[in-house]
Amino acid sequence: MEPVPETTEALDEFLGYDDAELGQSLLEMGRLAQQIAPDCVGLSLGLVQDDLTFTLVATGTEIAGIDAAQYLDGGPCVRTVESDETTESDVKDLLDEGRWSLFAQASAAAGIASSLSLPIHHEGEVVGGINLYGATPDAFDGRHEALAHALGATAAGAITDADLSFASRRRAAETPGRLRERNDIDTAVGLLAARYGESVEAAYSRLTGAAIQSGLPESVVAKVALLLQFPATQ
Repeated sequence: MEPVPETTEALDEFLGYDDAELGQSLLEMGRLAQQIAPDCVGLSLGLVQDDLTFTLVATGTEIAGIDAAQYLDGGPCVRTVESDETTESDVKDLLDEGRWSLFAQASAAAGIASSLSLPIHHEGEVVGGINLYGATPDAFDGRHEALAHALGATAAGAITDADLSFASRRRAAETPGRLRERNDIDTAVGLLAARYGESVEAAYSRLTGAAIQSGLPESVVAKVALLLQFPATQ
């Protein structure tokens, strides 16, 4: 597993931190995950800081797009961080239930059959969450405890050892005028506003927040929403 370019960019430009140690920790997490669960094809690490979750690593744009989908519309990692509970999902069941519809559609489109989200603890508090994505429905069956033990300590160490300030990244994402510069973003924001019955400004904040959290450009997150064309909430 390798970091996506946006992850490398975040480490290099926005953290103000020599990414060698943190990057190695993330790669080690990917190695351990595949050693324990061979059908694991993606991993992302989300951080809770100032009530936000940031994705630092994923195996490819497709996986990062799934993260973006759940930050737009809800998903297992968001639930895990909020509830401090391990969450395993079968994508087929989610599609049948219509639950977390954007996350489920994005997962299916990327060939993901299952996911496992684990909370990360430090000094008694949830400081992040790990998303694991499997190519088979049973990729993580019977492996929860082993994965939590192997990845939790590595992730907590990576988080607490790094300077994890994303203030400059958030400011850049909120620069006025960027919404009107891209037609895809305009259209996606309109879809989000209609789905959630919220203002364009609130929908744009939702999109930029998902971009920050997934580590993807706003234009890519917009394409996730446009390609899936999820229906408006009744």
